[in-house]
Amino acid sequence: MPLSYVNPQADSPWGTYLAQIDRVTPFLGPLARWVETLKRPKRALIVDVPIELDNGEIAHFEGYRVQHSLTRGPGKGGVRYHPDVTLEEVMALAAWMSIKNAAVNLPYGGAKGGIRVDPKLLSRKELERMTRRYTSEIGIIIGPNQDIPAPDVNTDAQIMAWMMDTYSMNTGATATGVVTGKPLHLGGSLGRVKATGRGVFVTGREAARRIGLDLVGARVAVQGFGNVGSSAAELFGQAGALIVAVQDHSGTLLNDRGFDLAELIPHVKAQGGVGGFAGGEPADTEAFWDAACDIVIPAALENQLTAARANRLKARLVLEGANGPTGAAADDILAERGILVVPDVICNAGGVTVSYFEWVQDFSSFFWTEDEINVRLDKIMIGALRRIWDTADQHRISLRTAAFAVACERILWARQERGLYP
Repeated sequence: MPLSYVNPQADSPWGTYLAQIDRVTPFLGPLARWVETLKRPKRALIVDVPIELDNGEIAHFEGYRVQHSLTRGPGKGGVRYHPDVTLEEVMALAAWMSIKNAAVNLPYGGAKGGIRVDPKLLSRKELERMTRRYTSEIGIIIGPNQDIPAPDVNTDAQIMAWMMDTYSMNTGATATGVVTGKPLHLGGSLGRVKATGRGVFVTGREAARRIGLDLVGARVAVQGFGNVGSSAAELFGQAGALIVAVQDHSGTLLNDRGFDLAELIPHVKAQGGVGGFAGGEPADTEAFWDAACDIVIPAALENQLTAARANRLKARLVLEGANGPTGAAADDILAERGILVVPDVICNAGGVTVSYFEWVQDFSSFFWTEDEINVRLDKIMIGALRRIWDTADQHRISLRTAAFAVACERILWARQERGLYP
């Protein structure tokens, strides 16, 4: 294992995760004797991904698949393509998937994968070759009953289709359940595309109700306007809220009267970002965090809500649409300021919940309607949040610590009952 496994930087994703585990350990009682199993990934695979480029040159990319815990079921977690992907980041993301799946009580462990690459620099055929080679390299540890990848940053249904096809060709039988987030006609599920954003909205609606925040007229700032951020924004808009600030890789826009989402969302799909949209006032990056709003939804990458930004935030409610967007120091500052945080491991769990539905449907070859999917999703998300809220009230701890307490207890209880083999 790399040195960062033993002595990570405090503000790194893995360092943040370890700090979260240390914070929850006092609430685990006798199960705390097993807590070291949460600090050590079960398996980390580093693979070379060589492909022939369109110009005939050979390019090499570094890929990863980390299985943090398989105690409660097969590994489950996405695959991201990004130039900043590192093993340490993937370890943290896999660990958060363990917590997320247990917090929602899905029968999964946690896993994650990635390739260090800027996919925008690859042609479609190069992207396909890289995806297929990566899938072949990690094929020794994935499978419908072993580890099920899904889309994440810069990956989508087409990537999942290539992964499913590659795995199926290598095993000699069509295995639709090896990935989730697939196209509908290849065993995908209705409701999957907007599931993560819907989960953010459903948990946000419940949290707003509990703190007495009326969504009608509530002011919302959304960082990251991709699949998750735009879906959440659309649902909050339908509930009567105003989206007053948006930010992504292409820029930051403010609109005190609220954006016209019927125009903004098509613009983002056509242009690839919010930048250049005429219905908002361009602003610098930090202006987003200074926006006068009631709700902030960080739905981009990790460690976006820093201590400095937490000190300036004007919102009453933070809904973590991304994984690990709030640093440990920022978490403490938000708590001191009375700003409620609905943590990522429950807030953005809508995606993996509908991925679970897709996996179940693939096994049975019987598919549900989108209304059935949404009803089941809402029920699971609300039930999970209420269980976590009760734990927070009981121990007078934050929702994040309570979510970790519920999840870690489930994981470690299973670990204890399974025992050690041999």
